[in-house]
Amino acid sequence: MRAREVRVRPPAGLAVVGILGGAVLLVPFVALVAGVDLTRLPELLTSPSALDALGLSLRTALTATAICLVIGTPLALVLTRLDFPGRSFARSLVLLPLVVPPVVGGIALTEAFGRRGLIGEHLQLLGIDIAFTSAAVVMAQVFVSLPFLVVALEGALLTRGEAHERTALSLGASPLRTFLTVTLPLLVPGLVAGLVLTFARALGEFGATITFAGSLQGTTRTLPLQVYLERETDPEAAVALSLVLVVVALVVITVAYGRRDRRRDGRRTGARA
Repeated sequence: MRAREVRVRPPAGLAVVGILGGAVLLVPFVALVAGVDLTRLPELLTSPSALDALGLSLRTALTATAICLVIGTPLALVLTRLDFPGRSFARSLVLLPLVVPPVVGGIALTEAFGRRGLIGEHLQLLGIDIAFTSAAVVMAQVFVSLPFLVVALEGALLTRGEAHERTALSLGASPLRTFLTVTLPLLVPGLVAGLVLTFARALGEFGATITFAGSLQGTTRTLPLQVYLERETDPEAAVALSLVLVVVALVVITVAYGRRDRRRDGRRTGARA
């Protein structure tokens, strides 16, 4: 005789408060959708300035995500698998862009890579100018979004543990082969979720971008900057472009977390079977 399944539910009072909390987050987005003039939506979204901003945002966000993949994966491995003095402080520095205002990140990038910056003034001598270029947009996006990938990978590494890697190493596999054949496959779920969130954060970056890269149409004016400018001249266009960002973010979050929820539900189903 099978035991009756008992579902764990929150107390009714907490559920009501939780629903109210959800409403606080949901109502502004409902108002945003309601504020869109559907008759003008195609016109607003296909204007030259909107298409330029959208194209630039997609290109730079994809580039920034690829860079984060290349440098973020080794960084997460170093912070998780290596013991060295000051590791906790190093992790704090890596996560710092998550908590400082983006405009502070933009100022820091300007002080480092601007035309008179610590590194930028030397690059100027070589004829390399980063500030107020598309490269500056990518750098700003990498700066603010890299911690998202590192956090996701650290969580995956800590959850999986080191047992499989130690077994591979004990059987004679090289560190590189162990990483490629054991560690990397175990990281795929966390890596996918981290990359999706990294892309979403890069796509929505505003403060560091406008501070370090400026707002030059076709060069540095990404979609969030276009929304900000349209707010002063054409509020309806600002609302329409904001809706695009919301829809993209919603799709990204659904892809990242829907997959995780399906795996979790699958494990629950298996446990009940």
